[in-house]
Amino acid sequence: MIGFMQSPCDANVIRVTPAFDAAPSQRRKRLTLAATIFGSSMALVDGSVVNIALPTIQHVLHASVAATQWIVNAYLLLLSATVLVGGAAADLYGRRRIFVFGITIFTLASITCGLSPNITVLVASRAIQGVGAAFLIPASLAMLGATFDEHERNHAIGVWAGVGALTAAVGPVLGGWLVDQVSWRAIFLLNVPLAAVAAGLASFAGESRNDSAKSLDWTGAATIAAALASITWGLNAIPASGFSDRTVVGALGSGFLLLLLFLAIEARLGARAMMPLSLYGSRSFAAVNALTLLLYFALGGALYYLPFGLIRLGGYSATQAGAALLPFALIMGFGAQFAGMLSDRFGPQQSLTFGPVIAGCGLALLAFADFRQSYWAGAFPAICVFGIGMTITVPPLTSMVMSSVGDAHAGLASGVNNAVARVAGLFAVAALGAVLFASFSYHLAGAPRAQANEALNAILAGQAGITEAATAAFERALRIVLQVAALCSLLGGILLRFWIRPIGSQAAR
Repeated sequence: MIGFMQSPCDANVIRVTPAFDAAPSQRRKRLTLAATIFGSSMALVDGSVVNIALPTIQHVLHASVAATQWIVNAYLLLLSATVLVGGAAADLYGRRRIFVFGITIFTLASITCGLSPNITVLVASRAIQGVGAAFLIPASLAMLGATFDEHERNHAIGVWAGVGALTAAVGPVLGGWLVDQVSWRAIFLLNVPLAAVAAGLASFAGESRNDSAKSLDWTGAATIAAALASITWGLNAIPASGFSDRTVVGALGSGFLLLLLFLAIEARLGARAMMPLSLYGSRSFAAVNALTLLLYFALGGALYYLPFGLIRLGGYSATQAGAALLPFALIMGFGAQFAGMLSDRFGPQQSLTFGPVIAGCGLALLAFADFRQSYWAGAFPAICVFGIGMTITVPPLTSMVMSSVGDAHAGLASGVNNAVARVAGLFAVAALGAVLFASFSYHLAGAPRAQANEALNAILAGQAGITEAATAAFERALRIVLQVAALCSLLGGILLRFWIRPIGSQAAR
């Protein structure tokens, strides 16, 4: 996920209600499908290429590790906090209208990203991109649900998801080529022609809304955004300030207090909340969201830090680093149908146990891979095992989320699960950044915190004059990060195995 693949329930973000046109023409259906594909492709392409471009961006803009992390975190923060509001807004104000609104916001922010003179403007623009994506993604899927009837809907969403998987596969390679041959700025400006096509096609789509939709939970959205921002800032500040610094402790403490306030607000709002706490009355729903948090934490951390290892340790170009991740996306794209068949045959609990365990094994292999040796002997086998594990997990994860709360709340439940996946990616970048620095400082024995932080910044930015000791410390620290990610994935599978087992005979709960 973190900008590389869709979360498990992206294809089911909000409830489906009939369109105003009971029988839209086949032409309108095709144009609506094309519009949603082009629109959502912006977010998928942009997300999948940013990680590949980060080493170059850090070098060109002379950014610190913490500032570079905010290029990803700012996007995920606003997307996580407002995606449920975006889905509700599409129901309330009209799916096509919110879809075009999201495209407009995302495109204007993309232009600003591409023209950013410094890291501050880039991070702020990425945050606005996150808001645009929060409106764009759920509205695009709601348009499909409102345009296609129940007999055609699964096929339409399947086409949408299939093209999205191929887009995610091509994105890193295309992005790496643009970074190497043109400029890192081109990866953002590429969104402009995609947006023009998507908006033009959307003009042929019908409008639809949910007449029973309720008002938006802006209070909850603002509170959770402040909570996530405070925690993320505190984690990002650890390398420069230390674990015991007052501002770090204060930020983390404030963030957790705001999380408690958010839960209190949602409890008071009840059914009108953006995340109704009643959903967690289902132990299956709670278990699957715990797995989502751990699995997407592992995914987000791996896909953020792996390109740095490939480029800084293995000597890969941006294009080569993007191509190195291609097997992962191809396995995800073409293996989903087979994984669904496995889940149907052996049951979702088996897939949700063994899938994360296999993914964790793939990450563990990556943690011990030598990026300096041949790609085919080093990173390739590990990436394939990781991709197989994720492919086995994602389809039944979607199914379990939808079935755990019943049809009446399926859309809302999937939206919450989608938000959990985004939050996991957000925390992964920040928390594993702290792990990376702590391990790097430990292995760079005798170096003061400020000197260690400066050395780590220099390595990630690709500066000249890096000592062998610093390079060795970075390699060890990266291995620790990947081992933590592997442990989270393994823990998710084991946890779900024991959490779900007693629920098998209580499917109604």
